[in-house]
Amino acid sequence: MNVTTKQLTKEFPRKSGGSNRFTALQPLDFTLESGKLTVLMGRSGSGKSTLLNLLAGLMHPTAGTVMVGETDLYAMPDRELSAFRNQHISVIPQGQTAIYSLNVLENVLLPITLNGTAGTSEIAYAKQLLEQLGIAELADVQPSELSGGELRRMAIARAFVRRPEIILADEPTADLDDENTKIVFESLKSAAHNGAAVLMVTHENGAEQYADRLCVMKSGVLTDAEE
Repeated sequence: MNVTTKQLTKEFPRKSGGSNRFTALQPLDFTLESGKLTVLMGRSGSGKSTLLNLLAGLMHPTAGTVMVGETDLYAMPDRELSAFRNQHISVIPQGQTAIYSLNVLENVLLPITLNGTAGTSEIAYAKQLLEQLGIAELADVQPSELSGGELRRMAIARAFVRRPEIILADEPTADLDDENTKIVFESLKSAAHNGAAVLMVTHENGAEQYADRLCVMKSGVLTDAEE
């Protein structure tokens, strides 16, 4: 399922108020394609995370549209938008998002158990993801006992567990060493080649070698790297 934007724009009012506004994202026509890993690079404050949040349905645009397949994301009421997002889109956010009353496996299964009970095949797939990300032995461990890198890998497994059609990853390799950074890049690449539309925002050197499409954001303007 492709994600397509038309003249997508985001502005924020400055503290001084009035007509003084900061344009975080200049009008953008962009397609995030199924089956491809799109890597987005750029300096901090360039608008990368703003774009990711707009594509995820987490931040209303100032102008323009976001189409997920044939669905206009921001034409839906908030409750319908939330349900649609939960069904089709997974976000790997910056920072730690663990539920500390649950163990690692329970955290990974949370997107499923929020709406019911995880079945045998879903539990098996969750364990497979933990194995793939090198933390299978931590399935029964509480998040308070994990390192920052282990928490990141748990969050990535949670994002994958529903086999989403769209994966939006914001600095997913923060706190990871070189070996585990490679594992995450390869996992995102595999998800894309299995049909998902994947966007990875990153500062990580070497990420470009995994990209099917490499983009750069500068002062709210997105371009393809080769341009």
